[in-house]
Amino acid sequence: MTRSDLADIYRNYIACLNRQDWPALGQFVHDDVAHNARPFGLSGYRAMLEQDFRTIPDLHFNIELLVCDPPHIAARLKFDCTPAGTFLGLDVNGRRMSFCENVFYQFHDGKIRHVWSIIDKPAIEAQL
Repeated sequence: MTRSDLADIYRNYIACLNRQDWPALGQFVHDDVAHNARPFGLSGYRAMLEQDFRTIPDLHFNIELLVCDPPHIAARLKFDCTPAGTFLGLDVNGRRMSFCENVFYQFHDGKIRHVWSIIDKPAIEAQL
């Protein structure tokens, strides 16, 4: 798989998330996906994403930086949103927040198999 192919797959994955097109998620995510070294499987990964959209109704994934080195992708995702209630253990309560997530993906058979991510929680804390 070329860098361009991998980048296209990833951009389509992000578009799928932003549409909340959960039936299409399996086109991009491996059945045995793991997140931060925890085996989730596709159904667990989908449940995590659905919960994210419940917690943050206006959630929208914006690619700020994308680096492809097959079979890996590194990305910095930018968010400008209003989490409801508690988010990452912080009482946000509908305040508009701007923060980033740094995430690494490993692909297997053209699908995301491993995800390692960290959200810039200090950026959120600084806005509270």
